[in-house]
Amino acid sequence: MESSTTLPILNTVELRVLGSLIEKSKTTPDYYPMTVNALTAACNQKTSRKPVVDYDEETVISALNSLKSQSIVSTAVGGSIRAVKYKHNFTTVYPLTDGELAILCLLFLRGPQTPGELNTNSARLHEFRSLEGVHDALNKLMNSTSPYVKELPRRAGQKETRFIHLLGETANYEEEESHEEPVRKNVSDLEARLAAVEQELAEVKETLAKITKDLF
Repeated sequence: MESSTTLPILNTVELRVLGSLIEKSKTTPDYYPMTVNALTAACNQKTSRKPVVDYDEETVISALNSLKSQSIVSTAVGGSIRAVKYKHNFTTVYPLTDGELAILCLLFLRGPQTPGELNTNSARLHEFRSLEGVHDALNKLMNSTSPYVKELPRRAGQKETRFIHLLGETANYEEEESHEEPVRKNVSDLEARLAAVEQELAEVKETLAKITKDLF
């Protein structure tokens, strides 16, 4: 996987639409390409989505038109197709393996994930032989001429780091990361202060016990 093509910067609606098209092309090929109605329902699924959204068809059509202008999506024509249907051209524009595409799809639809989560969630999109295969795909996506993903800083108490895509709006996730540090710091400060109070209380009790003993 090597591409000198500049990666697009997509908004959250475009990412959800693109991710849904990629997902359904793999999981429900009999119903792919997709009508606007079916694609809207896919975007608004309450499972396998983070966050859950409630887009109307006008919002989805606007995203489709933007994606079409970037050659990432096209309409399907010919044969028995009556209603206008849409398909993604992502791997035509950006040459990726099935495993790499599956990882990006999951990051589009579910946000940042660890390699273990990606391995578990990718079963219907691509069957990785092992967790090592997920790491290999992530390394290729990170080390491409135009990187597709990056690794987020490790969270306190977590064994695995999470990965995020670089094709659009990631600020919310990075804000989430930055907000967590002050929260953890405040908790640590409170715990330290509580420990100090408990120590002082123990010393007071010990002093009172000695005074009581001397008096009686």
